Amino acid sequence: MRQGLKNKRKGREAVDERRAAVEEFSGARLDTIGSCPFDPILAEKNLENMIGCVHVPLGFVGPIRVNGKWTSGDFIVPMATTEGALIATVNRGCAAITESGGANPHIVKDEMTRAPVFRVKDIAHSIEVAAWVDAHLDELKALASTTTRHGKLLSAKASASGRSLYIRFAFDTGDAMGMNMVTIASDLLARRIEEGTGAKLISVSGNYCVDKKPSAIDFILGRGKLVLADATIPRGIVESKLKVTPEELTEIAYRKNLLGSSMALSYGYNAHAANILAAIFIATGQDPAQVVEGSMVTTTCELVEGDLYISVRIPALEIGTVGGGTKLPSQSEALSVMGCLGLGKAKKMAEIVASVVLAGELSTLAAQAKGHLASSHKALGR
Repeated sequence: MRQGLKNKRKGREAVDERRAAVEEFSGARLDTIGSCPFDPILAEKNLENMIGCVHVPLGFVGPIRVNGKWTSGDFIVPMATTEGALIATVNRGCAAITESGGANPHIVKDEMTRAPVFRVKDIAHSIEVAAWVDAHLDELKALASTTTRHGKLLSAKASASGRSLYIRFAFDTGDAMGMNMVTIASDLLARRIEEGTGAKLISVSGNYCVDKKPSAIDFILGRGKLVLADATIPRGIVESKLKVTPEELTEIAYRKNLLGSSMALSYGYNAHAANILAAIFIATGQDPAQVVEGSMVTTTCELVEGDLYISVRIPALEIGTVGGGTKLPSQSEALSVMGCLGLGKAKKMAEIVASVVLAGELSTLAAQAKGHLASSHKALGR
């Protein structure tokens, strides 16, 4: 126990010393940054050169009703943001969806990818290496299992261009987002491929994964959790809660989300899905950089027997309920609010997040259809 107290003291003293050095170098005062509410040793695996904490305002939306396979009920969802009007906007969508019976999310795929790149002798050699990988897939799966208790290799797909060969590994990562897990496993698998084929590993990440970048392959095939969610909002609720008609929402979804995005060659066919994802990610200890892939959402609206049908397709929802920033005190508490902390909760969280994205899209499209986007930001965001 005495050693533990000594280590804690050392951890906080080191943070204080680094912060003092930054203050001296910059001339800035960092009193608020220095008011870290937890022992810095808890974050020793999350960052280096810690000097304190940045405090992001935290609010919540909901309750929102979610009718999923992995979860069912009403949920409050924490969101951390500095953008005024965001919480109010999403909350309005949550209320409309809940009054309509809830959102219906479905996880249709759950695979995290990593794609090493190899240098091969020529195209014929790349074909030989790809065939070797196919023939040794069971061996590679067994080898991957030696690096993790929670993940497993699902598939390995080869793609070649000249003397470059990419092997896109797909893994089940359990309740972790899994990037560290799959990187460690992929490195070991790549070394075995080198040994067995003579291909030269250039990088464990060859940008064919594709990590932290928008891409057609992830848009089409998915990465992390590919989640769909929909809801039908009766005409009366659309008009009373959202102050628009189903026809107006259907038109703006077509002209803005679908046609406007296609003219811009955007990988996001939505109103502002990244806003919701970023706020939830920051609140719950997810990797904020993964929002770039999460933003590739397609939002559609249709008129069905006079009511509004709305859906979202989220091809790359990369989240976890264990590991990374989820173990930090504030983030753990935020996950607990949703009942999504720890093992066995990642799919539940994915269904809730997709439902909240649906709510945010519904409300923002309604605000834009009515010309209220600027006025709401003027009232709440300035």
